[in-house]
Amino acid sequence: MVKHESRIGQLNAPLATVYATISDFSQLNGITPPDDKMKVVHADADSCRFAMGGAGEFGMKIVERKENDTVKIANDETVPFTFYLWIQLKEVAENDTRVRITLHAELNAMLKMVAKKPLTQFVDKLVDKLEERYR
Repeated sequence: MVKHESRIGQLNAPLATVYATISDFSQLNGITPPDDKMKVVHADADSCRFAMGGAGEFGMKIVERKENDTVKIANDETVPFTFYLWIQLKEVAENDTRVRITLHAELNAMLKMVAKKPLTQFVDKLVDKLEERYR
């Protein structure tokens, strides 16, 4: 199993505003890392699907929401392995919300060699993009 915890990001926004963004996949355009390797091909409130260059598509779905606290995300049936993302929020002051993203992925040895780095980079870039959005 691969476990990766992001650094704690600092967001200059109220907790409720950040939660509204991360708890609705239709808000992804402002926070997904824009590059040639990954494009959002579908997003609604509860699920999304990405195209990953020549590697095909993969999807995610929100499996649990705890208002103004946590969003739990899991893979959908298009992904050949099981993973979970926990996005945790904490308001430390007005307009000062902290975020940490934790990834748990169950990868066989072959997938671990190929997918570990892109998955951990995705988690870290997601925190960076949230900070950019809420400066």
